[in-house]
Parts: sequence; structure tokens; C-alpha cells
Amino acid sequence: MISADAIPATRETKTIEGNRWLIAAAGVVMQVALGAVYAWSVFRIPLTKQYGYTVSQVTLVFEIAILTLGFAAFAGGLWMKRAGPRVVGIAAGVCYGLGTILAGQWAGNLMLFTIAYGILGGTGLGLGYIIPVATLIKWFPDRRGMITGIAVAGFGAGALVTAPVAARLIKGVGIPETFGILGVCYFCAVAGAALFIKNPPEGYSPPGWRPAPSEQSQRTAKDYTFKEALCTWQWYALWGILFLNTTAGISIISQASPMAQEISHVTAAAAAGLVGIISIANGSGRFLWAWLSDFIGRRNVFLTMFLLQTVLFFLLSRAGDFAVLTVLAAMVLLCYGGGFGTMPAFAADYFGPSNVGSIYGLMLTAWGFAGVVGPALIAHLRERTGHYGQALQLIAAITLVSTLLPLVIRPPKARGPV
Repeated sequence: MISADAIPATRETKTIEGNRWLIAAAGVVMQVALGAVYAWSVFRIPLTKQYGYTVSQVTLVFEIAILTLGFAAFAGGLWMKRAGPRVVGIAAGVCYGLGTILAGQWAGNLMLFTIAYGILGGTGLGLGYIIPVATLIKWFPDRRGMITGIAVAGFGAGALVTAPVAARLIKGVGIPETFGILGVCYFCAVAGAALFIKNPPEGYSPPGWRPAPSEQSQRTAKDYTFKEALCTWQWYALWGILFLNTTAGISIISQASPMAQEISHVTAAAAAGLVGIISIANGSGRFLWAWLSDFIGRRNVFLTMFLLQTVLFFLLSRAGDFAVLTVLAAMVLLCYGGGFGTMPAFAADYFGPSNVGSIYGLMLTAWGFAGVVGPALIAHLRERTGHYGQALQLIAAITLVSTLLPLVIRPPKARGPV
């Protein structure tokens, strides 16, 4: 990598510095549109009432979208190496927007509905998600945790905008028209933002910046290739950490609105407000935990989040008051978002930034599998027992066991030339 001192503070350098913040802003816009998928629970009850679907069937569409997202993110990371972020971003906008529009037209046919939103829409989600993450890590080596937190905070906050809008549209114009309106907006936001995103010059480093000794001790001295990363046990450990943290949080996201209505006996409008609140927590956690990880380390952040969630899920299993439920759910979503904010920087620390698009892209399959396991677990136990308590207690036990992974993981030792 080119030394920071080798890049003089010229007018061109200052322009590049300004451009990286513009690119960061475009990445946040893209992620807000993509993060609208987290408003899915707002559609759950209307879909079951209008089309006669079961809770599990509606949940399955969301699960497939998230599962597809994980594999599409890996494909997007590989594609970006050849075509660059703009082309992949425009393709993401087309898939996500069109998938959402077709979901509205095919809402009455479960198979076509699943293909449209779950597979086509999920492909757009994955292609788009990896773009800001992989690109901004290269633009901000000096603020890895903070910038990945900012990049994915928009995704977490997407439901804040979409949930109340979607709830009003469903009531006012119906389900098919709501999907159609949202699909057009998604395409414009994602494809438009992609036009501003590009990779930095080869070997880019901010003028005068050098990593602190504490940062160097937690970073690999080698840029791993995709194949080399998969040959380390650390890659699979990071995959496991992301999977377990995501499983916990996404179970709440998938059932937030109906869970609030059942446990606290609030209206659908109030439950939609809960979806908005936890989306704020999701977005905030992505920035706050990632920012904190620049100071206390990525391992310590995940250890703290797992321990905290153990307590939170246990308390959730006993909550009955809407205010208490809201506070506990919001704290869970802070940790859920923190996983996505911190993990890209974690992967870049351990495997280098050059191939993080494909390395972290494949790691996002953990999100996809968690998107199946978490919602299915809580929905199945809810239907079997008639309440959410047993599922929440089981997730508390899972998060406690999960603390073992951040306790044992260490940076891989590079072999061969660095």
C-alpha cells in the first residue's frame, strides 16, 4: 500500500477527501431504501386477512428475501471486482424495485408472490447491500468501524420511514398499490445513489494517517484473497458470530407488530410505531457499536452485545407492558444493528480491505440463514405454545452460549509474503 506521506496535500487530494464524504452520503441513501425490508411485519396482518395466508407463510416470504440477500451479496462482491459499484448498484435498483412492484401484482398467489419479493427483490437487496460496505471501507481506512456503522445505519433506519408510510398506504389504497408505489421509490433511490459511488484510487490512504499501535495489533498485515480467507478458521468463526447475533435480533423484527398487539393489546397503529422505534434502534446501534469498536475492539463489542442480549431476551419473555416491551425490544435491536455495523470492519481487520467485497459478501450468507432460523423459530414456537415466552427464553440461552466465539477468536497469522 502507498504510504500516507507519499500523497501530498494537493488540491486534487482535497477533492478526493470531499468526494469520499459524498460517496458515503450516497451509500446511506441506498441503504435506507434497501432497509425498508425491515418494515415487513407491517404487512403481516393485512396479508393474512386479505389473502388468507398463515403467519408462517407470510413469514416465509421475508425469510426467503433475507436468505437470497446473503447469496446475492456474495455475487455482488465478486461482480464489483470486474464491473465496479455503479453497474452493480443499478442492477440492484432494478431487481429490488421490480420485485416489489411484481409482489403487489402477484400478492394473491403465494408462489408468485414469493418469487417476486423473496427471490427477485431479495437479489436486489443483496446486490445493493454490499456496495456501500465494501466501497467505503476502502475510502475510510482511518475510520473503519465508524464508516461501516454509518454505511449500514441507513439500512437499519429504513423501516422508520417505510413502516408508517406503508401502514397508511395499505389502509388508503390497498396492498397491491402500496407495493407498486414503494417499488418505484426503491428503484429511484437505489439506482440514483449508485451513480455517485465509485472506488478510490489504488492504494488510497488519507494524507498523514497511520494506524495506531493498538489498531495494528488487531489487524492482519496481509491482504487475503477470497480463497485464502476461506482456508482460515477465523472466517467461519466470524460467520458464526454474525449468524448468532442476527438470529436473535431478526426474530424480533419479523414479529414486532403482531407480538406487540398480542402481548400488550395495543392497536395496529401503535404496533407500527414500535416498528419505527426499533428501526431507530437498529440504525443507531449500527453506528454506536461500530464507533465504539474503534476504541475497545471488535471482539469486546460482540462479547458485550451477547451478554446484554441474554438478559434482554429473558426479560422480554416476562414483559407485558407496552412501554417495557418497547424499551427491551429497542435494546435488542441496538445489538442487532451493532453486529452489522461492526462485522465489516472486523472482516477487514482480519483479512484486509482489498477483497472484503467477496470475503464479507459470502459471510453475509449468515444473515440469510439467520433470516430463516430466527423468524421460523419464534413463529413456530408461538403457534405451538400460543405465546412468545418459550421462544424468547430459548433465544436468551442461545445468546449466552454465543459469548464463547468472541472470547476465543484472534487475528489469523499470515503465511507467505505480506
